[in-house]
Amino acid sequence: METLRSCVCTRSGGGLGVGTCGEDSFLYFAYGSNLLRERILLKNPSATFYAVANLQDFKLVFGNRQGKPSSYWHGSTATIVQSPGDEVWGVVWKMNTSDLNSLDKQEGVEDGIYIPIEVNLPTQEGKVVTCRSYQMNDCVCDLPSPQYKKVICMGAKQHGLPTAYQKKLEAIETNNYAGPVSVFEEIEAAIKEKETITQ
Repeated sequence: METLRSCVCTRSGGGLGVGTCGEDSFLYFAYGSNLLRERILLKNPSATFYAVANLQDFKLVFGNRQGKPSSYWHGSTATIVQSPGDEVWGVVWKMNTSDLNSLDKQEGVEDGIYIPIEVNLPTQEGKVVTCRSYQMNDCVCDLPSPQYKKVICMGAKQHGLPTAYQKKLEAIETNNYAGPVSVFEEIEAAIKEKETITQ
């Protein structure tokens, strides 16, 4: 999976709708850091695993809105761009609509960093589900931090995404940022706490 510094990603058209499965819940397709259960639960406590799915004719890229790196992750973050013949694997979470605002906030919707889109996904069980997802505005491709990449790879492993796709994720080049990343530390603390409870 190449991360080209020179590429500029423009978002494709997409409706703003929320894929619902009942009036008080919706489905959300995660392909970045929210692949990891402990990450999504930090801000969205209602999220429950629904399915592993893949989005056809899109590819995963990393970038910054208007070239400004994420101060949260100290590097670029994931987005999806249309790319015939490619696919993006991810996780569908079922969430309460009460978490919709916190999810939008996490994705920087108010600040115009990401916009909500609607995607139709075939699940491994053969059903097609309509999900909310997000796409970066004015994305200038660049490298993610090692910590951000690690969270994505951990999430892919946690949910058993295809081995070939996991290898693509592992091969992503990073910006070698070595300083602290507070959200990464929160995730690590949540994982350790869970391990302590299950021992």
